[in-house]
Amino acid sequence: MDKQDLPTISFSIDKDNIFLFFSILQQGFMVSATVGCSLKSLICDQWGVTPDYLSGRISTIFLNNQPVDDVESAIVNDGAILALSGAMPGLVGATFRKGGVLSIFRSSITHENIKVDIDLPAKGTITLKLFNLLVSEMGPAFLERGFWITAGVLYDFVDTKKTNLLSVLKSVSVNGNEIEFGELSSLEKYNDEALINVIVLIEK
Repeated sequence: MDKQDLPTISFSIDKDNIFLFFSILQQGFMVSATVGCSLKSLICDQWGVTPDYLSGRISTIFLNNQPVDDVESAIVNDGAILALSGAMPGLVGATFRKGGVLSIFRSSITHENIKVDIDLPAKGTITLKLFNLLVSEMGPAFLERGFWITAGVLYDFVDTKKTNLLSVLKSVSVNGNEIEFGELSSLEKYNDEALINVIVLIEK
């Protein structure tokens, strides 16, 4: 996708109200990344997550809807869908926990690398989903860094959270120009599948 042609919307909000954007982090958002690398390299080298956090807090990883056990051998390619979660309770959590003792019970669906023809390293885009405690712990960094969602997802988000957003947003701007909240309706000129660049500026 040509990100130069995408409109950029910036929301400014105080840190106590960023939870309003957590539903987007769970639903899935697109981020730029250097692809063709290991999952560990993506998370630690590109996103600045420490190896200790990766091993201790990110308990469950799904890459293209398949659970991952080995973050060093799992390769992330362009267009990948990555879901990260903290520890989940019960048998389900134990079964899908990376490298867990019960991982043998889902061996038939565990992620295995598929070779693709790309020049490494390569710039690409992946879809990321955050769950559980990772939403509040990792989410704010992605909100401030910026991400892409479809116009349809943005329309639904603004419509659903309208009352709350109106009362807590500090400002809204489109392509660097501050607008009134109601003027977001001008974005309806984009079809539902058009990509919108979103940045959430968090005031401390």
